[in-house]
Amino acid sequence: MDALLLDPSSIETSRDGAPASSPPVVKVVERSVYRGPNIHSLRAMVRVRVEIGPLELHPASAQPGLTDGLLALLPGLALHHCSKGRPGGFVERLREGTWYGHVVEHVALELQVQAGTPVSRGKTRSVRSRPGTYDILVEYRDENVALLALRHALVLTSRLLPAELGSLDLGQLVATSSLDDRAAVGDMIAEIAALARRTAFGPSTQALVDAARRRGIPVTRLDEQSLVQLGFGSRQHKIRASITGNTSHIAVETAGNKQLTRQLLLDAALPAPRGVVVRSLDQARAQARRFRGPLVVKPVSANHGRGVTLNVDANSLPSAFATARAHGTRIIIEEQLPGEDHRFLVVGGRVVAVARRRPASVIGDGIADVATLVARANDDPRRGSGHENVLTRLVIDDAATAVLAAQGLAPGSVPSRGLPVRLRDTANLSTGGTAEDCTDDVHPDNIFVVEQAAATIGLDVAGIDFLSPDIARPVAETGGGIVEINAAPGLRMHLAPSSGTPRDVAAPIVDHLFPRPRDSRIPIVAITGTNGKSTTARMVARILRETVRTVGLTSTSGIYINERLIRSADASGPKSARQILANPTVDVAVFETARGGILREGLGFDRCDVGCVLNVTEDHLGLKGIDTVDDLANVKSVVIEAVKRRGVSVLNADDARTRRMRRHARGRICWFSMHGLQQLVADHVTAGGDAVVLEADGEKDAIVIYRGRDRTLVTTVDHVPATQKGAAGFNVENALAATAIAAGLGVAVDAIATGLAGFTTSYEDSPGRLNIIDRYGVTVIVDYAHNPAAVTALGKFLATLRQPGRRFIGTYSVPGDRRDEDLIGMGTLAASLFDELVFRETPDGRGRPRGEINALMSSGAIAGGMAESRIHRIVEEGAATLFALNLARPGDVVVISPTQIDLVWELVSDFTPARPRADHD
Repeated sequence: MDALLLDPSSIETSRDGAPASSPPVVKVVERSVYRGPNIHSLRAMVRVRVEIGPLELHPASAQPGLTDGLLALLPGLALHHCSKGRPGGFVERLREGTWYGHVVEHVALELQVQAGTPVSRGKTRSVRSRPGTYDILVEYRDENVALLALRHALVLTSRLLPAELGSLDLGQLVATSSLDDRAAVGDMIAEIAALARRTAFGPSTQALVDAARRRGIPVTRLDEQSLVQLGFGSRQHKIRASITGNTSHIAVETAGNKQLTRQLLLDAALPAPRGVVVRSLDQARAQARRFRGPLVVKPVSANHGRGVTLNVDANSLPSAFATARAHGTRIIIEEQLPGEDHRFLVVGGRVVAVARRRPASVIGDGIADVATLVARANDDPRRGSGHENVLTRLVIDDAATAVLAAQGLAPGSVPSRGLPVRLRDTANLSTGGTAEDCTDDVHPDNIFVVEQAAATIGLDVAGIDFLSPDIARPVAETGGGIVEINAAPGLRMHLAPSSGTPRDVAAPIVDHLFPRPRDSRIPIVAITGTNGKSTTARMVARILRETVRTVGLTSTSGIYINERLIRSADASGPKSARQILANPTVDVAVFETARGGILREGLGFDRCDVGCVLNVTEDHLGLKGIDTVDDLANVKSVVIEAVKRRGVSVLNADDARTRRMRRHARGRICWFSMHGLQQLVADHVTAGGDAVVLEADGEKDAIVIYRGRDRTLVTTVDHVPATQKGAAGFNVENALAATAIAAGLGVAVDAIATGLAGFTTSYEDSPGRLNIIDRYGVTVIVDYAHNPAAVTALGKFLATLRQPGRRFIGTYSVPGDRRDEDLIGMGTLAASLFDELVFRETPDGRGRPRGEINALMSSGAIAGGMAESRIHRIVEEGAATLFALNLARPGDVVVISPTQIDLVWELVSDFTPARPRADHD
């Protein structure tokens, strides 16, 4: 934490506490939701940026009532470790004198904890370039819950500040609340908890998600309910609660048909009740006479015990039939098996847990009536609505009233002391039943029977209802049997039984899907840098196609599955990465990873197998708080900080800022260099490290891999078409990086060589990157060189094309959100490379009026020595492209740096000169 301090000791909410004419002291100016590793943390976090004005001069220690006031409102703050690393550490920081943002951070975390969302990580940092401005970050499980907690934390802490320091403008923090700023802290917590409940998974899904995360398996929520993707790409599995992608649809339909299930079990010689299906009460009466003893009446298709009546005799049959008929027209009449209700959970053909279930009930005390006893039972904090808690709240409805009546009771009756009073016939937890774990008590014969039943129906995850008078003895001796088989069984009775040993039944399900957790991930390559990202990513994708069936690629040109473009857009951000990782056909992912997406929401993945930083040079400065090249390097380094422990960080040994990243790089480092075994690389190789370098092989330049002292020739540069036989030095460098990345993934050397040989700079292979075409004797180069380093590198290639009498015509623009000096500098640089310049403007101008971009670039070109008569200013990109082409004579070179790559290439490809051209005009 850098320099900032806080003031508290207060009273009223900020907005009312300061004069209406006073500007707010605390103002939220930005917010972000980071869904992956980011410049602040490797964790998913939400961030608010606040300006705090005079609060910077007021530490917490200067406000005598602040610490006590906070602890009175939120006693749990006393347990926060903070930087002290022990309970009470945060309180010590308060008394020593800490910062306002730091206080808000801890209050937001504690509000989430009190609302039932256990999070513990936060961070507050000053913004170096903006004194008095701070980034407050907190971990989240649900981003909207965390943002609401931050909102309430800001309001709550502002109330503890003096009136002159407590005014608050929530500004960019878009977090809707129904509470006003005077709301009690309990109401704030309740609102956060209510939002968390609306977005939370059910207990079964949450348990599976937690089990997957413990194993390092990626988790992606796919809808607002419980559809979840576990794993990435072709190694993923989807689940919806305990239904998995492997669950047979036929098995689910079979289990939902109780009559068919019962018949299949009997056909397999498994213990199940005899019964029939009827459609009318007359049929029910006639069939009931076939069976002895009490009957069960239930609909053919229903769940959660709906429409089921037990202990049915001739007198109660009409009522039971009507209850079942409310849930379907086909009704089962079957004999009632003896014994208590047990739920067996079978996963992958093996029983993993067993619970003894008892129907919802209360115990009489001789004083209170049934309704009061139910209300008391619902005071148990373990009971909640639906499946949100361990137990479900008891309800006295028509079904409960009927069960009470069968016992000679009503809701107003007072049961005698110690008398059990049933509220349901069935033991479903969804109707308030309880569960006692008895996994260790079950006889092996009963386990065998149940596993056979699950196999008969074909469910990979099954909940089997088994009646037995004594589960510790074989069912063949005691009587009983299987009365129902359920797809999508609830897990909470096993995870948190009312009594007995909790069973982690989510783990076997996840293990069944992923016997080896690492098999949940496809290889991920992330490539960043100022220049060369697109070309290197495409090279890597081409190499991987030699050994992998399906490659997913994201780049500034779009999203590709193998060579097929499936979405045309700037796809270099995290959203596009997530789309590739969600694609079930993709075997390996290659991501061009741009600065903008990292700043906006972090990476689109939690970690990568290979991370690569190509270079860091001046570009995009003055945007999003990135004011210096070192700031930019800090953004780029997120990629290598996200490399997995056994992965590879590929770094450019020829770039000073990239060299410095080795301190933060994870995995093992593989250097690449255009200068052979320079000292840094030589020392690394001598120590047993990896490197890919350009060095002489006879009379030719070659790409060579070093693994320690072992040297392997990959190919010579003249066999890599994208390098233009070595003239395009920037593509030689890109080929070195691509080779290092592929080697880091374990690709064989011959496959690397073949891939590089098959990659060209054609528009089809690499749109907008050194695409060269001849149009009526004019060499046209379309290349997305858009910053000084890229243009300088392109200039070196153009120098190899110089011939007497050949003119070089350049068409350039710079996005309007760059600094004035950037636009002027581009004009000066372009003037040093071209004989004629056609300046144009970008399609939207990014806030600049039409003509301003061209004017600034022109002033730079004139300052660079170019005559004004050779500077042409055209606003629209298409018109500028055609003007440059028509300006050229046979033998000239026209370089076009496009924004709209497809449009420019179409114009170039279809171009016909406005007038016939002689050899010399």
